[in-house]
Amino acid sequence: MTISALYQIYLQYPIVTTDSRSCPEGSIFFALKGDNFNGNTFAEKALKEGCAYAVVDEAQYADPENTRIILVDDCLKTLQKLANFHRKQLGTRIIGITGTNGKTTTKELIAAVLSETHNVLYTLGNLNNHIGVPLTLLKLRASHDLAVIEMGANHPGEIKALVEIAEPDYGIITNVGKAHLEGFGSFEGVIKTKGELYDFLRQKEDSIVFIQNENPFLNDIADGLTLIRYGVNENIYVNGKINSCSPYLTFEWKAGKDGHLHHVQTQLIGEYNFDNALAAVAIGRFFGVEPAKIDYALTNYTPQNNRSQLKETEDNKLIIDAYNANPTSMMAALKNFKRMEVKHKMVILGDMKELGDSSIDEHQKIVDFIGTCNFEKVILIGEQFEETEHPYDTFPNVSEVIKLINQDKPKGYYVLIKGSNSMKLGLIVEHL
Repeated sequence: MTISALYQIYLQYPIVTTDSRSCPEGSIFFALKGDNFNGNTFAEKALKEGCAYAVVDEAQYADPENTRIILVDDCLKTLQKLANFHRKQLGTRIIGITGTNGKTTTKELIAAVLSETHNVLYTLGNLNNHIGVPLTLLKLRASHDLAVIEMGANHPGEIKALVEIAEPDYGIITNVGKAHLEGFGSFEGVIKTKGELYDFLRQKEDSIVFIQNENPFLNDIADGLTLIRYGVNENIYVNGKINSCSPYLTFEWKAGKDGHLHHVQTQLIGEYNFDNALAAVAIGRFFGVEPAKIDYALTNYTPQNNRSQLKETEDNKLIIDAYNANPTSMMAALKNFKRMEVKHKMVILGDMKELGDSSIDEHQKIVDFIGTCNFEKVILIGEQFEETEHPYDTFPNVSEVIKLINQDKPKGYYVLIKGSNSMKLGLIVEHL
């Protein structure tokens, strides 16, 4: 079946699912495959559960007499092509966003600001990969003014593949840092891969890039692009400065040198969120959102999912940033925590994953920096931290730390909790 023919079916049944446990009435099931599952085996079940059609790529699961089962060469590629075809038919203006750190928070902030004036579709959670991007695009409707599509990668070429599906008109790379070095091979590999967004936009007529003005790595790869700059320099499109970070980020911004000064009190922890917020200001201003509405959106945005959250318990105040971690974000979190003007600081850090041969060296840099911080308590978790040289308490896993906390609960502390998601540091929260 051609993509255009499949698209006619999609127009009748515009809900797409890849999970046979979630089959809304009248949806289309795509039988994707993973390391431990084969969606083809669930096609019949999906039809019985409510799907109108099932798309499979193995002939043994395609009954020639059942016109509700559609056989294709490759379900994933068909899903991606269908999403791209749909994107082209609607012509919705799309903002593509990637970066090492902060892309999900920045995406949420941008969406919050734009939604004050526009009908915006944006990536839910972190559905930012080769499956999540097409699924998001297939939620586009004619009523949407704009879409904010997040794109993640841990190997070279992945951003290139995603931008060819989404075909963004605008782009933003939040930053580049040391993450997924095992997959990228080097920091230079990170820059090259994130820069694939710029490479696509460079070839697209009338494209625009929003860029952090003071980031040398991004400026080095931005030749030939139309740039809208945000940062601290007074002479650029949107500029600002941090007023406070104890603990919430408070900042001010204005448009150009002579613009009206705006003060924003956010519910975000960490000065590293300043650039994320300023990016949302710049994009909001570009798309015509009134300044008062920009300020309102940023003031009222509440972080979720263990991303820069402040949680007060009966005994402590927790800064939870345990969704992900890499050397760049870990160091930024520690530097911010060091500068915070609060008493009784404690850090609980978990291993940073996917760093390849650089892993022990990068973990050693972290513990060396901790030595300059005078934190009252330090707890490290994981095999990588166990391999480093330091005087701090180290545990193999979260369960051992929970046992310690339950025996001798800390009280009256600000506690920074930071580590890769797979370390499951979120389990510690209810015990503090």
